[in-house]
Amino acid sequence: MTNSDARWSFWIDVGGTFTDCVGRSPDGKLHTRKLLNRLPADAPGGAPVAAIRSIMGLGDDEPIGPVNVRLGTTRGTNALLERKGASVGFITTRGFADLIEIGTQARPHLFKLDIVKPAPLYQTVAEIDERLAADGEVLTPLDELQVESRLARLREQGIGALGVCLINAYANPAHEQRVAQVAESMGFEQVSTSTGLTPTIGALDRAQTSVLDAYLSPVIRGYVRRLLDAMPQVNLQMMTSAGALVHGLKFAGKDSLLSGPAGGVVGFAHVAEAAGFEQAIGFDMGGTSTDVARYDGEYEYQYTGEKAGVRVVSPMYAIETVAAGGGSICRFDGQRLTVGPDSAGADPGPACYGRGGPLTVTDINLFNGKIDRERFPFALDDDAVKHRLDAIAEQMDHRMSPREIADGFTRVANLRMATAIRAISAARGYDPADHVLVSFGGAGAQHACAIAGSLGIERVLLSPLAGILSAWGIGMADVKRFAEKSVLRPLDDNTLAELESEFAAMDEAIRAEVADEVDDERNIQPPVRLMDLRYEGEQTPITVRQPDDGDWAGAFAAMHQQLYGHVHHDRAIEIATMRIEVTGRTDKPAMPTAEPRDRRPEPTGRCAVYFDGVAHDAARYERERLHPGDRIDGPAIVAESFSTIVIDPGWTAVMNEHYDLVVTHHAGGDKPATDDTTTVCDPVRLELFNNHFTHIATQMGTTLQRTALSVNVKQRLDFSCAILDANGDLVVNAPHIPVHLGAMSESVRGLLHTVKQLRPGEAYITNDPDLGGSHLPDLTVITPVFDASGEHLRFFTASRAHHAEIGGLRPGSAFPFAKNLAEEGVVLRNLRIVRDGRFDEASLREALVAGPYPSRAVDVNVADVRAALAANHVGWRELTGVIDRFTWPVVNAYMGYIRDAAAAQCRAAIAALDDGQYTFDDALDDGAPLKLTITVAGDRMTVDFTGTGPVNDNSLNANRAIVQAAVLYCLRCLIDQDIPLNAGVLDPVEIVLPECMLNPPVCEDATKHAAVVGGNVELSQRIVDMFFGALGIAAASQGTMNNFVFGNDRFGYYETLGGGAGAGPDFDGASAVHTHMTNTRLTDVEILEQQYPLRVRQFAVREGSGGEGEHRGGDGITRAIEYLQPMQVSLLTQRRTKAPFGLHSGGAGEPGRNLLRRTGSDTDESLPSLAEFDVNPGDVVTLQTPGGGGFG
Repeated sequence: MTNSDARWSFWIDVGGTFTDCVGRSPDGKLHTRKLLNRLPADAPGGAPVAAIRSIMGLGDDEPIGPVNVRLGTTRGTNALLERKGASVGFITTRGFADLIEIGTQARPHLFKLDIVKPAPLYQTVAEIDERLAADGEVLTPLDELQVESRLARLREQGIGALGVCLINAYANPAHEQRVAQVAESMGFEQVSTSTGLTPTIGALDRAQTSVLDAYLSPVIRGYVRRLLDAMPQVNLQMMTSAGALVHGLKFAGKDSLLSGPAGGVVGFAHVAEAAGFEQAIGFDMGGTSTDVARYDGEYEYQYTGEKAGVRVVSPMYAIETVAAGGGSICRFDGQRLTVGPDSAGADPGPACYGRGGPLTVTDINLFNGKIDRERFPFALDDDAVKHRLDAIAEQMDHRMSPREIADGFTRVANLRMATAIRAISAARGYDPADHVLVSFGGAGAQHACAIAGSLGIERVLLSPLAGILSAWGIGMADVKRFAEKSVLRPLDDNTLAELESEFAAMDEAIRAEVADEVDDERNIQPPVRLMDLRYEGEQTPITVRQPDDGDWAGAFAAMHQQLYGHVHHDRAIEIATMRIEVTGRTDKPAMPTAEPRDRRPEPTGRCAVYFDGVAHDAARYERERLHPGDRIDGPAIVAESFSTIVIDPGWTAVMNEHYDLVVTHHAGGDKPATDDTTTVCDPVRLELFNNHFTHIATQMGTTLQRTALSVNVKQRLDFSCAILDANGDLVVNAPHIPVHLGAMSESVRGLLHTVKQLRPGEAYITNDPDLGGSHLPDLTVITPVFDASGEHLRFFTASRAHHAEIGGLRPGSAFPFAKNLAEEGVVLRNLRIVRDGRFDEASLREALVAGPYPSRAVDVNVADVRAALAANHVGWRELTGVIDRFTWPVVNAYMGYIRDAAAAQCRAAIAALDDGQYTFDDALDDGAPLKLTITVAGDRMTVDFTGTGPVNDNSLNANRAIVQAAVLYCLRCLIDQDIPLNAGVLDPVEIVLPECMLNPPVCEDATKHAAVVGGNVELSQRIVDMFFGALGIAAASQGTMNNFVFGNDRFGYYETLGGGAGAGPDFDGASAVHTHMTNTRLTDVEILEQQYPLRVRQFAVREGSGGEGEHRGGDGITRAIEYLQPMQVSLLTQRRTKAPFGLHSGGAGEPGRNLLRRTGSDTDESLPSLAEFDVNPGDVVTLQTPGGGGFG
């Protein structure tokens, strides 16, 4: 291709509101424009073409002529967010029409009874008869006549685009390829096959990617064609989410979602390198959100992501986004000052725009003097801002002044953005203090110094192109192509030798694509080879770049050590995916430079700017009047075309030879709090510490998921992490699995009760149901944390994870007919597993094989316990860092204040109910009675289970920890606000729990203790249904977790299935989703078949199973599994005879069904709620889960 320097070149970022354009004339001069996107609908080519005409000085009717254009756009993102894509049909294997609708079965918001799942992007689905085995073997040939018939019907319905995903096609794409050939011959405009986009394992992710690409590609293609029509002689390249330039007509929908932000990543990386910084963090603060990314000489990629609830598998820059921007709404919720996640948007905009908008971060910056009103394009309304701050002060009974409130909102917003930066640096093993912070975007420069200071970052870089840096970055981008393929083989010399030819073939294919788009093939760089590596049996890989010495295993171990703090020298490494990247360098414009000369410029004026609520006399400068070498001491503001730069006290800015402002921290900074701040609860710090604690618990969970071995933790996310105070009271529990909520506090109290002398450097493990355990498979690892002297216990970190195998009579440790605790597995009663900082693996292994029914998966147990210890260590490290910054008395006080705030909000929720007594009766499928009486008196509640049936002789028994967790969940749903979940929620509640199936007698002899595995998973669901039923809030959801367990002497697998959610007074119940006390994910069908000897025959929504009513209950799930080897199967379910109830005349949901079809039979045998049986090859077990009850 030709890319003549005699042409004009334009680099354009089309955002949601503005279009930024950098133009380079044939003589090398640079020109910039920033245009509003509000152009007439018939304007040819829209804002990009208008910007080009403006820079070239052309009239509307003059031809543009030959130009080079590189462009990034939000067109694909906007079409996705607004659901304005093409009409798409989804083509998949028979039995999997609802694959995308069901998704992972997890609900997006844990405590919302009105569950709103992302709507699928397709309009209709067509199933076809074909089936491949996990190794690619054809089990059922493709029925081409049927394919033609199905596609003809779609054409008649007006479908023009297809997403095609067939089960196990990653192992053999032939069927998908043939479907595409037939579809293209029939005139479909867009056919996106999953393996054509990403030939990797994971049916759900591939399916969503294929549909997304089919949905967006016609939109993108139409946009590109309009640009080409407006500029017939243009050489047009588009920017992908991976920072790669591709020819306009080859730009795929799946690659468009981060098109603009990717330009920002390239832009900040180049300006940082030009200024001499090797490591940089980009900080792009816009109107509604902030994007952050990291660069250290290489770009960081991720290969899966999510946008608007849709998963996409495609290379993209690793960009972390937080809902905090200039338009983020600032509120007082009665306890805390909060910022975001809601935004004022462009209309009405912030309060200062004078259009009746809410108080936002932009308003706070204006109030604090950090926005230069002289450069603002219209007059700003100060009175509107002051009025809203006064209203909040009034709401707070004037405990804080408007100035203090404004300072508080600033600190909260800064913390949220700093937390995002930590997520892409410290959480990945990189110290943010080693980086320069490159700030861009409209609002970033007003916050950059404060955020950098909080992270220990000493330098901030502010490019003269900061307002249009994404457009500049698009101009600096290269042509790139990527290819990948699933491998799923061990990392050894034989595999590496065999992969050599595959790498070469992939290189040849994408090198040819790059050659088509570069001026000179000599600009094509050597290929970069990467592999996704993981320990055998794990699910989450690490992407490793080919090391110079060829030691892939050594490079993987080094990265694993950096990320997780340990390696497993005795475990084999598996290659999950092989990847290759080929780059073609493009010409790069040179930034203008000038020789610096040391001087202190004269300010153009002075103004009052508030920092930490205190007024400072700040100098005002205009950036255009500054020269390289100029030095400015803070406090100061620098006005520029698209933003206001704020230089905080203790920072000094120097303009370098590239006209960048390099701002350096030289004195002062964040000072530790003192003890006197602990006497009164500060609403600002309350929110700050809430964010700190929640972030730490979430980081613990991330570590646990990444480092664990089991599918249960890696894929199903069946775990929770918490921080607890020295008394064992819950401070914060990251919102993972509701049945774990609050229960870990009982475990820690049990530890305090049984171990009288805890010591530093220790950790304990328990699953004892009498000491806070839920059931034996849930292992809780507890780490006590002491002060530096080792004498004073400060807090605990704890992690609880479900182990699919912990012994017992049957594989999977969920035997429904267990008569006592010993038959359910190994009981661990506060076993010390870490002493003096060293993991006592031998003692743990000894305990796991002790007793009559030892664990069948000790290695997996040990690996997951190691992961829990790593998670606890992260919690210890991160919270200790907070203590070092704020002092222990302050942190300890706010642990209490956060609990008090949660208690106050719970009391308010209870007080909103009518006083009185509310009762509800229910029964298990065998008729065992359940009874609940709720008494509301003012702002207090009693929850009484008197009348519930006696202890069962099977596994359907619970314990106090489970009951407490269920009640805590219900109360949190009642509060319906984003509050920290902790022990304070239970303060205004009394739980009356006599001896019954919910509270069997304590007994140290496991052979005489009641079995409890079913109480955790089944009775917890029924408690919630009764609670909401008694109060008339929601009809019954499916009322079971549908526990499905199978295995043999070599392995055990456990999953729970979603069903229908109950309807409420103003919402329908959601279908095919996990409800209430669990939210685990299902293992992807292809991963399941690749790892276990089975075949998933059907995975579908159970249509019509939801209860009738003014608001319908949700439908359940149908899941059918064929076994390929002899196994033992256990079913622990409920609601098979007792239907999920409706409320206020709403109909009951359909009860579930458990079915078994033996090999050679054409009829299904109906199985009871509790079942245990053997299966042989060819046998099929089908679970049809209950629907939710209707309302009204």
